[in-house]
Amino acid sequence: MLTAGGRNKDYGGSQKVCLSGAASGKFCNMQRRTPVFHATGTKYRADTCAPLVAAAAAGAVRLVALARGAYPGGPLPGKVLPQVCSIGYWDAAHDQIWGLGEHRNEGLEITYLGNGHLGFVVDGRAHPLAPGQLTITRPWQPHSVGDPKVAASRLYWLILDVGVRQPHQAWSWPPWLVLSKDDLKDLTALLRENEHPVWPGTPEIGRCFAALGHLVESAQAGTPPTSRLALLINELLVCVLELLRTQNPPRRASLTFGERSVAMFLERLHHELDEPWTLETMATQAGLKRTRFAHHCRKLTNLAPMAYLQQLRVEQAKHLLTGSQRSITAIALDCGFASSAYFSSVFRRFTGCAPRGWREQARNGTNKPAASFPRRSSLRSIVPLNRVRSASVSHAPHT
Repeated sequence: MLTAGGRNKDYGGSQKVCLSGAASGKFCNMQRRTPVFHATGTKYRADTCAPLVAAAAAGAVRLVALARGAYPGGPLPGKVLPQVCSIGYWDAAHDQIWGLGEHRNEGLEITYLGNGHLGFVVDGRAHPLAPGQLTITRPWQPHSVGDPKVAASRLYWLILDVGVRQPHQAWSWPPWLVLSKDDLKDLTALLRENEHPVWPGTPEIGRCFAALGHLVESAQAGTPPTSRLALLINELLVCVLELLRTQNPPRRASLTFGERSVAMFLERLHHELDEPWTLETMATQAGLKRTRFAHHCRKLTNLAPMAYLQQLRVEQAKHLLTGSQRSITAIALDCGFASSAYFSSVFRRFTGCAPRGWREQARNGTNKPAASFPRRSSLRSIVPLNRVRSASVSHAPHT
């Protein structure tokens, strides 16, 4: 799981991770390299699920998992089920004193609540889970588990890296999947072109997760039963495909367009104004070439990317000048300007006066109304992210 960490710079370092020895009740430490996830203007690093690990070590919850990277669980060997990040379950016999705060995953996450009830929040919206419900989250969907604490529950999960970090990128499924080309194409479209996070599970899905749980538990004592795990994951994905086909959710090809990835980046740019952004780095964060990024940015904001960034920085500076006692230099650096001289030049161009003059006028109540760009305006007010534009399903997604 991935947690926001925009201010830390050492995300690529190793961390101590407590591994679950579910069958034996033993826990050990080993070094695992923490993956880095750059997404929509914010840096994320793989979370070690420390609250869950600590609760398992204390005997408050049973943790059974196989994992790669920083995820807790017994290690998955390199050549076993490539692209599986984590698979397993927890079994909490009573309400817990911990929860999993807002995070993202570097893969597609499918969970199934076998028993109990559980708080679940996606994109800021609560979806209380009941037994037998299924959740599906994509790498760009922030979500949290618990309300805010985890209740007595048994939760199964599978996290599968399909090689994407942005909505417009093409999915790459593991080579060991045996779904037909048409079925895999349909499953991909159903998962990309709708983002509803919670679904009613089926008995078949419940049986698949329960069987996977038994296999993962048996693997704690030896080599993972690769073929049986692969067989059950394939069956699980077929069941998910059948469920989605039955539910027949509305599809929006616009969810897969590059324009939406840019809108998501710009919406979060407000929180990363002190980064040394260039057109190249902004385009890279959105997963696009510079020309396409600039095209979408101008369409969404009527401004070139660097002009839009300067607008945001000036509006942030105006807020700090009037709402804090910080020095002009400190405000300049916090807003991403390389020097106070450059900050003053840009600020004067936008407002007609120097930063110090703006602050004095604000204190005296004599600031003249000026064209203002909302400091933390949501790109949803410019373009709703769930309907960037109407388009047919057949429209090419890589725009």
